[in-house]
Amino acid sequence: MRSSRLLSILLLLQTRRRLTARELADELEVSLRTIYRDVDALAAAGVPVYADQGRAGGYRLVEGYRTRLTGLNEQEAAALFLVGMPGAAAALGLTEQTSAAELKLLAALAPDQRDRAGRLKNRFHLDLPAWYQDAETSPYLAQVADAVLHDRRIRVLYRRWEAPREVERVLEPYGLVLKNGSWYVVSATTNGMRTYRVSSILELTPTEEEFERSEGFDLAGFWQEHLDQFDQVRFTGQAVVRVSARLAAKMHDVSFPLLVKAVAAAEPAGDGSVTATVPIESIPNAAAAFCRFGNAVEVLEPPELRDELAALARTLLDVYES
Repeated sequence: MRSSRLLSILLLLQTRRRLTARELADELEVSLRTIYRDVDALAAAGVPVYADQGRAGGYRLVEGYRTRLTGLNEQEAAALFLVGMPGAAAALGLTEQTSAAELKLLAALAPDQRDRAGRLKNRFHLDLPAWYQDAETSPYLAQVADAVLHDRRIRVLYRRWEAPREVERVLEPYGLVLKNGSWYVVSATTNGMRTYRVSSILELTPTEEEFERSEGFDLAGFWQEHLDQFDQVRFTGQAVVRVSARLAAKMHDVSFPLLVKAVAAAEPAGDGSVTATVPIESIPNAAAAFCRFGNAVEVLEPPELRDELAALARTLLDVYES
């Protein structure tokens, strides 16, 4: 809408002090002719905007002029928490609202505060996905976010890890959590509060059915409790391993946090090797994790894990010695 664009031009000039017509057109994704008309409209409305001529010229406001039209609309206020996280904002379909909210926040600051905020933005960057993996994508993330914001039920077809793999669920979404590039929706169900990976939603049907949230629900607190419980159930046993002195001296370069933590807590032997106890999820999972270290890590217990590693080694020999 034109009124929104006029306000954006005004706030851009207030925060950046001087901009050319081309810079304004690029920022607002409109034509130069539209910018010329809009600036004329601002001047006609009494806004003290004028043009500097020459190569270093552009539009600017009279020194000292500040508008107070910096109020956030409902969508921009909702997007405030995403300022500084453009990737997350884009995934939720809130890029435009987040940019507008950031612009209005900057416009409300004094010039020195605005300069400091600009320096911080340019010198600190948040990169959420973990190494060696891309952020997950889901065609339904924006719809889930909309249901979260408006307290509306959604019907989903969900793919889980246990049989039956595909199940239908009616969710009352309380909140979204972004962890290492993966989105999770925390929802109330007939079986209590549950967590669902958004990328595992195969189909989603929005509804107009509103639900009432439990008073005092703490999303961050619930998520931490969920993580604690997950750690308790995912580890089914322990492995006792002997780490060679050579590998023990390079633990800071090892991308296996459970092993690193276990080695740090153990006392090295006289030859520099370390015997440590590492929690494991399952025998196959542990075998796959330890085999990549070759003879630098020897599993001492349990016997079934040693057998699994021996069987894995034999299959590799069959492949590479044939």
